[in-house]
Amino acid sequence: MKDKVVFITGAKGGLGSFVTQRFLATGATVVGTSRSISKEDFPEPNFVPLPVDFTKSAAVREAVESVVSRFGKLDVLVHVLGGFAGGKTVAETDDATWEQMRDLNLTSAFYVLRAAIPNLRKSGNGRIVAIGSLTAVEPHAGLGAYVTSKSALATLVRTVALENKDAGLTANLILPGTMDTPANRKSMPAADPSKWVQPGAVADLALLLAEDRAAQVTGTVIPIDGTNV
Repeated sequence: MKDKVVFITGAKGGLGSFVTQRFLATGATVVGTSRSISKEDFPEPNFVPLPVDFTKSAAVREAVESVVSRFGKLDVLVHVLGGFAGGKTVAETDDATWEQMRDLNLTSAFYVLRAAIPNLRKSGNGRIVAIGSLTAVEPHAGLGAYVTSKSALATLVRTVALENKDAGLTANLILPGTMDTPANRKSMPAADPSKWVQPGAVADLALLLAEDRAAQVTGTVIPIDGTNV
């Protein structure tokens, strides 16, 4: 991977930081993006911070173009960015919550995929790895806006896989269950985190799907649910 240019969204979040560290360890050039991010977040010499607001189409396009202009190519896109809101039935959900989940979990993915795909196709063996949620295939009551946006993300990624298999570009989606992150521990203090998905396991799978040896794996939706099987 050391000759690859990797673009990671949501690079410093509870999961994103694990993903970023995994790719940095390979020696790849890692462009880590978030609304607010700096070199102080990851001191490794192969880390390039790039602040981006992924709810803005022009900002996303400019970010991808700046990476290609600087490094001459783009090999891997890992889309980790997302958000969560819940606790209301569909009938109770307000417009703001619906739009927030749509923008963070679906529109952001559309913007970055649209901007990155032409450059990933030029790579000849480009890789797209997106992180969704197990709720995309196992919805829960009270999470209508969230699960709908995650289900749509799964369909979007599989469509991208079909549209780009002729170029050797793969696209796959990982669906973690509840992850063992500081934010989840804080919001669910009574839960048993020993059964939750470890972020490192998700990061390991993301790296595997981005490697050359995963060339024949595309259009897959992969659940990962810790010990809850």
